[in-house]
Amino acid sequence: MKNDMSVLNRILKTKQEEVTERKNRISERDLMSTLLAGRQRLSMRKALEESATGIIAEFKRKSPSGGFIHEAAGVQEVVGGYVRNGAAACSVLTDTDYFGGSLLDLAMARRVSDIPLLRKDFIVDFYQLAEAVAYGADAVLLIAAALSPAQCRELADAAHGLGLEILLEIHREEELEYVSPEMDMVGINNRNLTTFETDIYTSFRLASQVPVTCLKVAESGIRAMETVVALRRLGFRGFLIGEHFMREAQPAQALKNFVGYAD
Repeated sequence: MKNDMSVLNRILKTKQEEVTERKNRISERDLMSTLLAGRQRLSMRKALEESATGIIAEFKRKSPSGGFIHEAAGVQEVVGGYVRNGAAACSVLTDTDYFGGSLLDLAMARRVSDIPLLRKDFIVDFYQLAEAVAYGADAVLLIAAALSPAQCRELADAAHGLGLEILLEIHREEELEYVSPEMDMVGINNRNLTTFETDIYTSFRLASQVPVTCLKVAESGIRAMETVVALRRLGFRGFLIGEHFMREAQPAQALKNFVGYAD
């Protein structure tokens, strides 16, 4: 990783400390003995392939750059509403310090959701994959900027062994080397991880450089159905949208209104 990515470096340092602490509290074996660990995982890739809109609606209370977005949001109310109003899948932030989420949010989302759930976090350790399974996830995010290519492949292989799918996140040309057959989905993040500024044209620029065999997901900065339609023409089948919905008093209603433009 580059030295100028100080925010990401701070997040990753915190994450390593968190994982070490949690390992001391509950073993991987105990995680894998939970009821949710035994459930049949859902295919997020298949859900996106078959969806008319491909919306991955995200539950997100805050961000490192902007602070709280919707501090009092209830995960079951929001995610349950997302499910009822047309989301193909849901993303749940489980990072606490920087995004205001938790693994409990993921478990509570599972209770009200019969669609695939993505654990969105900074995955740096195999232990976090066991946590994802234990708390009800169907897929996990792997961020190229946070991992080496070898680490990414190893985590992807381990995730597949647990029945989890992978959404690989890239945000610049240099990270295309991370794309491989092990990655179920490739997300192009329009947010610059150095400046945290968003440029929707990142997805347009990188689209043709991602192999056509990959299911492409556009992340961040999507605020209009017209953008979704334009990106679908370029082969995208997934569209991860969080802040645009979460800034509204009723995020699920915001999703319903957004999807309504497709009629």
